[in-house]
Amino acid sequence: WQYVGGSVVTILGSLAFDTRTITVNGELIFAMAWLVLVLSLGAIFLLMVMIRDGEMSKVASLFYLVPAVTAVIAWALFGEALTLLQIAGMAIATLGVGLATARQDRAQPTRARASR
Repeated sequence: WQYVGGSVVTILGSLAFDTRTITVNGELIFAMAWLVLVLSLGAIFLLMVMIRDGEMSKVASLFYLVPAVTAVIAWALFGEALTLLQIAGMAIATLGVGLATARQDRAQPTRARASR
């Protein structure tokens, strides 16, 4: 239902503020394909697979990486500047996610042998 709600807001905003002219070119097609195939379908499919195969708390921890990954993609594709403070924040968030999702090898409890 969140897509329906988001669509309603987007459509209303588009009707109110957009020029209603579309220039179809390679950039538009690439952007739409990326948004629909990768960010929507691919991400939701990957999320469902991760939830099925792993612990929900570990999957939820990965959402803390979204801003950092987005900033790195914006830096790589669009030349956005990254400050030292932003890089430090990304490192802290990544470390936190790593600690939260790391496997912990716990010693298996052993049973004492009964004496006869």
